[in-house]
Amino acid sequence: MRYNSLAKTDLNVSAICLGTMTFGEQNTEKEGHQQLDFAVEKGVNFIDTAELYAIPPTAESYGRTEKIIGSWLAKRGQRDDVVIASKIAGPGFEWVSHIRQAKTRFNAAHISSALDASLSRLHTDYIDVYQLHWPERNTNFFGKLGYQDSVDEENITSIHQTLEALEQQIKVGKIRYIGLSNETPWGIMQFLNIAKQYDLPTIVSVQNPYSLINRSYEIGCAEISHRECVGLLAYSPLGFGVLTGKYLNSAQPKGARMTLWPHYERYSNPQAILATQAYVNLARQYDLDPAQMALAFVNARPFVTSNIIGATNLEQLKSNVESIDMVLDDGVLASIEQIHQQYPNPAP
Repeated sequence: MRYNSLAKTDLNVSAICLGTMTFGEQNTEKEGHQQLDFAVEKGVNFIDTAELYAIPPTAESYGRTEKIIGSWLAKRGQRDDVVIASKIAGPGFEWVSHIRQAKTRFNAAHISSALDASLSRLHTDYIDVYQLHWPERNTNFFGKLGYQDSVDEENITSIHQTLEALEQQIKVGKIRYIGLSNETPWGIMQFLNIAKQYDLPTIVSVQNPYSLINRSYEIGCAEISHRECVGLLAYSPLGFGVLTGKYLNSAQPKGARMTLWPHYERYSNPQAILATQAYVNLARQYDLDPAQMALAFVNARPFVTSNIIGATNLEQLKSNVESIDMVLDDGVLASIEQIHQQYPNPAP
């Protein structure tokens, strides 16, 4: 395993992070524990979760993932050997109506209640990196393009207030560091500038989507990562499994995410399918596993601190973790750029 410094912290995190959103839906508690044991054995020390999980989000599955990680931590002990990242859910959306009645605000009261509930489920008294799962304000995230302003923002919590609320939780020791998720360049810079202006805690990471079929982070955000030392925690590096090639030719593998929940179309529009076929063909041309090639590309980006991989079985997990040992040669990288020029960011 390779380790990277989580910028502005004393933490060294594995370049592969274990994503856990399948725990409690596609994976049982026993299977979740097996994945955690295997990942740690292979050198992974970074585990990502959220109060929202398991996925897809429902009132019944809410919090299950954190509970599974919590029972593993309670059984294993050695809490300080792993870095735990979790998230408070943002507001809105009918599919999270069960969370604080979909009226979450990033204010002191909601952050405190969400954090305490996560700590209880995780069986720990602190979270290493606590993230805002998506912005409270109306903006572009979850594949949305074409920004439109909103007149319904009277009650939005200011970034200053949010940082003050997070600072209080840091002072009492419940949070070590803070991060953002599904953020825009404007949002990232606002958090950075306001923290600097008022001597408040600064963000140390951004968890946004990044993959061969979604390199939109490179447009604006990557420069921020470089100049402001805020690393990317890349999620969906396989585009919900699309980049494995297993869904090509209208295939519907039994038990696969998009077979079970076909409404997740973010990574499988017609252009994304064409791009995926091209990347799979490239991998086969060089006798590479398509999934490992896709992950190796993300692993090697200089602005990526950790690559969040997920799996539903140990065979997938083993292959994904082993991508850390793959180095793509100049010919593969040149061909990837050619495909990217032909199909630029088909699945933002």
